[in-house]
Amino acid sequence: MKEKKILDTCNGLQHIGIPTGDMEKTCAFYAELGFEKVYETVLSRDQRVVFLRFCNLVLECYEGECAGRAGAVDHIAIDCRDIEAAYALAEEKGYSIVSNGIEELPFWENGVRFFTVEGPDAVKVELNQYL
Repeated sequence: MKEKKILDTCNGLQHIGIPTGDMEKTCAFYAELGFEKVYETVLSRDQRVVFLRFCNLVLECYEGECAGRAGAVDHIAIDCRDIEAAYALAEEKGYSIVSNGIEELPFWENGVRFFTVEGPDAVKVELNQYL
């Protein structure tokens, strides 16, 4: 019998999270490269978040503390079709879950549900399901 893996519940890459200290400059840079702004919001703590897309690559740019350092990619997000099953597998396999369980944000039309695990070298992998 094939061993179950979390990515069996997923579709592929969803987005890459990049913190920025200057949202206007960041958006202008990626627009010049060919990215299109597809979604923008402000979180409750006045943190601006902008999603930029080029073909099937999506960047989640947000105002953040770790901006301005080389390698300041905060996380990669995998598009998940069954967040509950993925979470159960993460718990079963003993992954280090660094989110508060399955969380929700009011992004996109109907919101998202997600959780984050920490891998080697403190790399964060977010499993994210559009609602």
